[in-house]
Formats: sequence, C-alpha cells, structure tokens
Amino acid sequence: MSGKDSGSPTTDSTTTTAVTADDNRKPPPSSSDEDFFSSASVASSSSSDENPPLPPPKIPISWPSDGILSRDWVFDSLILSASKILHKEPNCVRIDSGSGADSRVVVVGDVHGQLHDVIFLLRDAGFPADDRVFVFNGDYVDRGAWGLETFLLLLAWKVSMPHRVYLLRGNHESKYCTSVYGFEKEVLTKYGDKGKHAYRKCLGCFEGLPLASIIGEHVYTAHGGLFRSVATTPSKRSKGKKTRKIIINPEASSLSLGSLEELSKARRSVLDPPWEGLNLIPGDVLWSDPSMSPGLSPNKERGIGLLWGPDCTEEFLKKFNLKLIIRSHEGPDAREKRSGLGGMDEGYTIDHVVESGKLITLFSAPDYPQFQATEERYKNKGSLTLFCNHLILILQCFTVLKQLLQDQRQIPFMIMRM
Repeated sequence: MSGKDSGSPTTDSTTTTAVTADDNRKPPPSSSDEDFFSSASVASSSSSDENPPLPPPKIPISWPSDGILSRDWVFDSLILSASKILHKEPNCVRIDSGSGADSRVVVVGDVHGQLHDVIFLLRDAGFPADDRVFVFNGDYVDRGAWGLETFLLLLAWKVSMPHRVYLLRGNHESKYCTSVYGFEKEVLTKYGDKGKHAYRKCLGCFEGLPLASIIGEHVYTAHGGLFRSVATTPSKRSKGKKTRKIIINPEASSLSLGSLEELSKARRSVLDPPWEGLNLIPGDVLWSDPSMSPGLSPNKERGIGLLWGPDCTEEFLKKFNLKLIIRSHEGPDAREKRSGLGGMDEGYTIDHVVESGKLITLFSAPDYPQFQATEERYKNKGSLTLFCNHLILILQCFTVLKQLLQDQRQIPFMIMRM
C-alpha cells in the first residue's frame, strides 16, 4: 500500500517549518519577516461577552502523595474534576494568544492513544506554562494501545492548568467509535471488574469536551471543521413571536454555512452526535472534511457531516474576520483515499489557500497506527503548530520514537488494577 513502511520506526527528530502561500517548506521566519497573516500584528484578546475571563484556578483535587493512581482516585477525583471543568466551558472557547515575547500557543492534532509520542511532543514543545497554551484538537483514543493513559494524562493537565490546556472533542470521543475502534475494550481490559464503570465515566467526560476554539481572534480550530446553518421558522402556536428550529434536509441543495452564534447554541452533550434531526451542528464539526469541489454537500463517504469547498473556507474566514482554519480528523490512511488533496506524510497538509487565509489539516500521530503490526503502519510524520505572540505560524514535524519506553515506570500514568 502506498505510503507504508515495513521497516522499524525511525529515530526521533523534529523539523520546523514556517508556512507561506507559495512554499510550505521554508525555514522559520526571523522576527523581521512579514508574518503568516500578512499584517504587522494581530491583537490578542482574552475575553468577549460570550466567554468572559475566569478567576485564577483552584486545583480541585489532591494528588496522591505516594504517586500511585488507584482506580478510586482516577474515577472519583481526576475524571470527575475534569468533567466538571469541561462541562462549564462554552462550545467554542476563546483563547488569548499572549502578548509576551515568549508567549506560545501550541495546537496538536489527532494522537490516537500514542502515549509515548504525546510525551515527546510535550517535552519538545515545552510543557504547559503561564506563557504556553496547548490546544488539543480531539481524537485522543482508539487505534493506539495507550488511549486510556493518554486521555488521563491530558485530563490531569486540564485539571492542573485549566486556562492553559484546552481539550476539544474529536469524532472518536463518542460511544460509537470507542465501541468499534478499541477504546472500550482497552478500558475493560485494564480495569477488569471496574471497567464498565470506568468506561461510563470517560463517556460522560467526552460529552463535556468543547467543539471548537478561536485563538487570538483570528484562528479557528475544530476537529472536523465547518458546519451547516440551522434554519428557523415561526412557530404557529407563537404567532410569530418565537421561532422553532427546523433542520435543513441533509440532501437539500440549499445547504449554507453555519455561524459562530449557531455553534455557541448547539447542544453538544450527546454520546453520539446525530446525523439527522435537529442537532446536526456537533456532528458536522466533528465529522466534516474539506474538498476541492465548491459548495457544501453531504459527506456520503462517512455517512455524517459535510464536504466543503474552498469557496466555503473563504466565506467562513471573511465573515468572521479569521485568517486560518486548523482541523484534524484525517490521517495518512484517510488521505490516500481522497483525490485532489495532499497526503499526510509530513503530518499536515495545506488544503485551501484563499484570499482571506488558509485551511490546514493537522495530524500528530507519527507512524500511524502503532496499534497495528509494523507492516501495516505508515511512515508518516506527526506535526504540531506553534503560534508566537503575533500569531506567526510555525509547523513543527516530528518522527516516531526509535523504540518505545521499556521501563513502564517512566510512564507518568500507571493504571492500577488493585
């Protein structure tokens, strides 16, 4: 199969790339170069009427003094505390890009339970800190052997630094995907007789994950991407004083892009975002894909979500004064089936370049999928994005670790089965 590698994993390394319109492999710009968005600077914003600043965090849990993470502590302290924080966040979180010289916002794509690569990218990019914010773009579990440890590690960071770590929802953070692609079985195996309880706790946490973010007012991130508008018509009972939502027929030719206001009002607390009915926006945000064909159309390949063309990217960017869309959702296996779009060998692709900005697909799981036999894996790199204080975009690629950690005591999260 094209793009696969039957050899051993490559040594770990990173390469850094600054993305421009005409060459996506130039070295990073110096501070005097014109930035990615062709403007002197982008003013950062930490608040809006819809998402006011929150008070300094108070850590809601006590960490085990002996370093042993028992089942009860994971269930009753970590997952519960993280879930409460996540459910209070808006559907689309607004993130300050920072104003300091060392301020960074790091965006991470799909990681799919590849714990060792997550640890590597955290160390390589620098752990979350006052001047370093992380946005994880979903798909933490399934297909990798350490989905549970990966998710718990990220929840621990979220609880410790809730305004420096943002966890968005991916399509695999759902009951359907986790029951089909491995996470449910993983949890049941690792937690034994308490496995069903642990799995239910994780599902409840998934429901609270926000759907999207806006970084520095000019960068939109979501797992799948764009979404449809929901039409409203007057209710006969209200005599025109109120409105009721009438969803546009998924097969209709009159599909139109949704607004950030509609996104903010969508009901995200569902185990499996529906593909029909009144609540289609979450499913669109998690499952949709870009296309080179203009317009919006049903995503028939996936059976849920949409396909959107460059004209839709331009419309969305221009309407909401954005410069960049970062989405994930497609790895090397998905991209080799798509025509007209770039492959995922480097861990990212620039899918649309339009007048108002760009659309990038970001994938952060190198040599994917590591749960499979070596001959079934791809020799792809993983990538992450770094935004400097003026929203200069740097894409940093990394390869898989040469060998997985042999001493399990080095892994931050040990799941105790006692």
